[in-house]
Amino acid sequence: MFEKKPTTVDQQLALLKHRGLHIESEIDAVHYLSHISYYRLGEYWHSMQADKETHTFKPESKFSDVIALYCFDRELRLLLFDTIEKLEISLRTKMIYHLSHEFDPWWFQNFEIFSDSLALVKTLTSLEDEISRSKDSIIKNHFKKYKDDGRFPPAWKTLEQTSFGALSKLYGNLKNTIGSKDLIAKEFGAVNHTYLPSWLQSIAQIRNLCAHHARLWNRNLPGTVKLLTKPPMPWIEDVPKQHEFQKLYIHLCLMKYLLNIVAPGNRMTEKIVHLFEKYPNVDPNALGMKEFWQNEALWK
Repeated sequence: MFEKKPTTVDQQLALLKHRGLHIESEIDAVHYLSHISYYRLGEYWHSMQADKETHTFKPESKFSDVIALYCFDRELRLLLFDTIEKLEISLRTKMIYHLSHEFDPWWFQNFEIFSDSLALVKTLTSLEDEISRSKDSIIKNHFKKYKDDGRFPPAWKTLEQTSFGALSKLYGNLKNTIGSKDLIAKEFGAVNHTYLPSWLQSIAQIRNLCAHHARLWNRNLPGTVKLLTKPPMPWIEDVPKQHEFQKLYIHLCLMKYLLNIVAPGNRMTEKIVHLFEKYPNVDPNALGMKEFWQNEALWK
C-alpha cells in the first residue's frame, strides 16, 4: 500500500542535501522547487544518482546542473515544436490539395479509399468532436449557411481543425493504390508511401510530448521508423543502428530532412548547436547524437 505523505519545499530541500546533492544557493533552490515540482525535476536528477534504491547522488552532483538539464530540455521542446508546426502545415496543405483534386472535398469520409474502416471511424469521431467544439468563425458560418448539408465541411475547412496525429493516421490509412499517397511522399523526399507513414507517426509522438511539456532529454522513444537506403535529398552517412532508434537523434534527422524541403535555408542546425553550447553540461549521447553530427550533409 502506498503510504508516502506530501513533503514541504523545505523538507524536499533537506532531503536532497541529505542524499548528497550540492545546493549552491538555497534561495534559488526554494524558488525552483516552488515553481517546478519535485517529481518533475526528479526526471533530470535521476541519472545523477549513484544508488537508485537509496537515491543517493554521485559525488559532485549539483542542483544547478539539474536546472540546466531542465532548461535545455524545455528549449529543445520549443525548438522542435516550431519545426513540427512547419511540417504539420505542409502535410495538411498537401493532403487537402492532392486528395481533394483526386477525389472530392469529402475524400476523408470516403471509406473506399482507406484500408482500415474501424481506424477511419475513430479518426472521424475525433474530427467530429473537434468540429463540434470549434469556435472558428469559418466553421460556424459554414454550418449556418449550409445547415441542410449533413456532411462535414469540405477538407480545406475540416482538416484545418484537426491534429497532426489525426493527419498522420489519415495518411497512413490511405490504400497504397491511391495516387496522392505516393505523390505526397515523393514531394516530401520519401520516394513512395512505404516510408513516410512511420516518419509522420514518429513526429506526431514527439509533438505530443512537446505539447504536454514531457521530457525529451534521455527519453527512450516508442516505435521505430523505416529509412530509405538512398534518399534523394542530402542525408547522413553515420546512420544509427536499429537499437539506437529509441533515441531522439534519428528522429531529429528525419525532421531536418523534411524541413529542408518545406523550409529551405532553415536554421535548425544552428539552433541545436547553440543549445549545446549554451548548456555545456548536457551530454549529447543522452539524445543519441553522433560525433560530428553537424558535419553531415543533411545538417549543413
